[in-house]
This record gives sequence, C-alpha cells and structure tokens, in this order.
Amino acid sequence: MKTLVDHLSQYAAYHRDQRNIITHFIGIPMIVVAVAILLSRPGLEVAGLWLSPAAAVVAIASLFYLRLDLKLGVVMALLLVLTLWVGAAAAGQSTTVWLSSGIGLFVVGWIIQFVGHYYEGRKPAFVDDVMGLAIGPLFVVAEAGFLLGLRKEVEQVVVERSGPVCIRDKSAAA
Repeated sequence: MKTLVDHLSQYAAYHRDQRNIITHFIGIPMIVVAVAILLSRPGLEVAGLWLSPAAAVVAIASLFYLRLDLKLGVVMALLLVLTLWVGAAAAGQSTTVWLSSGIGLFVVGWIIQFVGHYYEGRKPAFVDDVMGLAIGPLFVVAEAGFLLGLRKEVEQVVVERSGPVCIRDKSAAA
C-alpha cells in the first residue's frame, strides 16, 4: 500500500502552479459537499442519525485516510462528517433544492478545477490514477496544514519528490 507521502507526492506532481492549488482550495470542497448532498438521498433517520449512501462513503473514506495518517485522517473524518450534516440538511429540502444544490456545486466545482489545470498546463491527476479523486481532498487539507507550518517533514519530502510550487508574479504576466 502506498504511504501518505507517496500519495501526496504523486498528486502534487500534477499541482505545482500556485494558481492551480488555489483553485483546488475552492473547487475540491465544493465537489466533496456536492457528492455528500447527492448521496444523502435515499436515506432514513435512525437514532437521530441520517443514514444514507453518503454515510457509507464517508465511513470508507475516513478509514482510508486514518490508515494513511492518524492526524490528517482525524481532520479528514471531522470534515467529512461536516459534509454529512450539510448533505442531510439538503436532503431534507424539496427535490428541486436538493438536486439543484448538489448538481450546481458539482458542476461549478469541476469548472474551477479545470481552470486551475489550464493554468497548470497539465491534466488532472485522476486521469492517470483514479485514486486522485480520493487524494484530492487530502491534498487540500495537507496543503492547508503546510501553510500553517504543520507537518513540515511531510511537506519537505513531497517537495523533494514533486518539485517546488511555482509562484506566478503578477508583473511577469504584463
């Protein structure tokens, strides 16, 4: 099984342009919330919990992330539980609201992703490895942690393997 650093390095190799990484901070959360919304129907309430296909996906994804790394896995599990709450709230709305919010977030999130890959000049990671779909959200959380000065040892190895992030200077574009 690949390690956390293996997955993040492989994914990061497709994401070295700062503008692309920024679009991922917006687009990936939108897509994850959209999937939670769309998979929250059908569902049923059991002991105050909304059980749906989204809950099964969150459980499986959380176990995967926890197996890769305890600290990042806990953060991912908490964030995914939050998406379950949003999904259950949307599922309780009319079909029009539920479906339009889920599809709308999904489409706009992917548009933002593809804009980022236009800047990058490279196809999305999931085209070559479908696991990129699962690693994308983890990448965003890891990058946020790196920006906060956390997990420097992981960041260092990822940068060694995939290269530094290219920061575009606005004056260079003129």
